[in-house]
Amino acid sequence: MTADRAPVVVGVDGSPGARAALVWAWTAAARRGAPLRAIAAFPVDDYWTDALLMDEGRVDTLRTATAARVTALVAEVRAAAGVDVEVDVTVVAGAPAEHLVRSTEDAGLLVVGSRGRGGVRSTLLGSVALHCATSAACPVVVVHPGPDTPSLPPGARTTSPRVVVGLDDSDAAQAALAHAVHVAGELDADVEAVVAVQPPVYWSEVDVIAPLADVQEVALARARDQVAQVPAGSRVSVLAADGPAGAVLVERSAGAALLVVGSRSRSRLPGMLLGSVALHCVVHARCPVMVVHPDGTGRRRTGTPVVAASG
Repeated sequence: MTADRAPVVVGVDGSPGARAALVWAWTAAARRGAPLRAIAAFPVDDYWTDALLMDEGRVDTLRTATAARVTALVAEVRAAAGVDVEVDVTVVAGAPAEHLVRSTEDAGLLVVGSRGRGGVRSTLLGSVALHCATSAACPVVVVHPGPDTPSLPPGARTTSPRVVVGLDDSDAAQAALAHAVHVAGELDADVEAVVAVQPPVYWSEVDVIAPLADVQEVALARARDQVAQVPAGSRVSVLAADGPAGAVLVERSAGAALLVVGSRSRSRLPGMLLGSVALHCVVHARCPVMVVHPDGTGRRRTGTPVVAASG
């Protein structure tokens, strides 16, 4: 199976974010000519795993009700999409994140909505989306519902789409650039490669401080070298902006079809596997965000575009 024909997986529940994710995934699957897997999970209490305590009637009722709701939602999206795709609806019992991550072993893309309710700002991503973005075996797109995120995915826009990608000198950024170019090709879109530049921090006044303009030029030259390696015909421009990478990318994401970020965190804390820049983007960006992990991080990545290529 080619990378483009690899299934697109989407997590579905009753939230507005999940509906937005299904719409986005539907169009992505249509563009790729790929099948769509819609996965919905219903909760199962721990004691249900005990054969003596499990209420099979209740399990069957929940499974049937969940399947009916998902099927109705799929039919609604199909009617509105104007294009059909091959859809497989799977209803599972238990934690949705575990099933979604497991389903990505042969997938080309995982799409999830965000509906986090955490009181801490960094937890707004939601536990399912966070777990998927850190652990899936393929790129993950997080779709936020709301006024800043159109209900239609990039392929349905009437204006020329723009794909934004964060660049630095890391392997993660190289992988992100490769995916950004690949998606832009699907959308006939321009790629805006953004380099965030901050003045260096020095410990003493005797250090020689390089002018910010010189730092920008070095960063731009490095980014142009990276962009020069993408396939011929790709429409990629390079932009340098002052400020923290996360804030710069969120600002540039306004009006974009997609923001692509690489994740290169080396933290041993499970909740920090995304890296600070990637986490900031998936929480705050004003468009859907694709999180890409480079090869060699311990996850098997499928469907990665074979081109030379923030977090």
